[in-house]
Amino acid sequence: MVTVAPASATVLPGETEQLVATVTGTDIDTVTWTTSAAAVATVDANGLVTVLETATTGQTATITATSTEDGTKSATATITVG
Repeated sequence: MVTVAPASATVLPGETEQLVATVTGTDIDTVTWTTSAAAVATVDANGLVTVLETATTGQTATITATSTEDGTKSATATITVG
């Protein structure tokens, strides 16, 4: 099982939010991070989300953490531009 905290956050353009993934039930506890909307927010390998300066209030991006051991296990967080 994978969980992400916080599960949602409102972030201003140009600001960041640190997400933390917890993996249980597998031997390897690492995840890969992806974003559903790279024009709104990016995420690095450590779960640091950056909302782009060009993002506008109300836009959202879904950030997904997927287990590197079991690709069927994942969790998401919703980032809303504030």
